[in-house]
Amino acid sequence: MKILLDTNVLCRLVERGHPDHSATENAVAKLHLGQHELFLIPQVIYEYWVVVTRPAAENGFGMTTADADKAISLWLKAFELARDEQGIFENWRELARQHDAKGKSAHDTRIVAAMKRHEISHLLTFNVADFRRYPGIEVIDVRSTDFHGA
Repeated sequence: MKILLDTNVLCRLVERGHPDHSATENAVAKLHLGQHELFLIPQVIYEYWVVVTRPAAENGFGMTTADADKAISLWLKAFELARDEQGIFENWRELARQHDAKGKSAHDTRIVAAMKRHEISHLLTFNVADFRRYPGIEVIDVRSTDFHGA
């Protein structure tokens, strides 16, 4: 099964002191051992960069750009990157209209558009509610013990 890792999954993997760090490591390890294909998309990497390089005082991690880039290099070795394509834009625009995506939710719509374009069926995330409105994808809660059959 193809599974996209959401930005918050990458953030929890690097934030060792976070209460969800262990659950995230366990979920990714379980899916990897289950022979699932784990993917990233550029959108997730952009969002990761924004969060980890933002100052801690502004709800970020305060990571240097060199450290953020080093982490991204590791992610790109560990997980497959599904590249941006023109077809993602058309999928995003249609989904945004269909689901009345407004404000920040349009970022989530773009993730779903990329998933559909690359035929990635599942999304591993902490933000399950944000993606429930999109038919055709299965949302896996990182904290779930059964991963909905994954």
